[in-house]
Amino acid sequence: MTAQDYLDARSKHRLTVDEFLLLDREGAFGDRRTELFDGEVYYMSPKHRPHARTVTQFVIALAKALEGSKLSVLTDISVRLSDHDVPEPDIAVTDAPQGDGILPLDAVKLLIEVADSTLPQDMGLKAALYAGAGVPEYWVVDVNGRAIHQMWAPRPEGYAERREVTLGAQVEAATVAGLAVETSDD
Repeated sequence: MTAQDYLDARSKHRLTVDEFLLLDREGAFGDRRTELFDGEVYYMSPKHRPHARTVTQFVIALAKALEGSKLSVLTDISVRLSDHDVPEPDIAVTDAPQGDGILPLDAVKLLIEVADSTLPQDMGLKAALYAGAGVPEYWVVDVNGRAIHQMWAPRPEGYAERREVTLGAQVEAATVAGLAVETSDD
């Protein structure tokens, strides 16, 4: 280890979830939306109309598909994956929609990210993070590519199972029994 490596390592502090939430409550990030990955704060991209439209369509379709179920749909909810990771997926399917604070990992059944400008991050960093934390199933809705990248069977090195479904087709969850969602291709 060089002297510079030593100084770099000693001068960094990985935020914990509690520190991150305290900074957020105190207004440290202003009005910018943030996520915490491996103790580092990341600003989130602005949401464009294609993104918002797609999120809305999926929320409506999921809510319809989950009618009568014990599961619920939440949007823009922070999820505590570890002591140093708090992403904010676009959509979460959970069995614990009530309560205070951020959503705990054990309440997550399915996470969905909608990507119009964030596909590399959603398919790379977030897929690795979600798989490593044990999120049972993860979908990335690729607005520009008109596809849903569906991943399940999490392992520390990534998701073991994947399939791609074209937007406009029905997508069936691999880990949530009976969940089939009609998607829109517009």
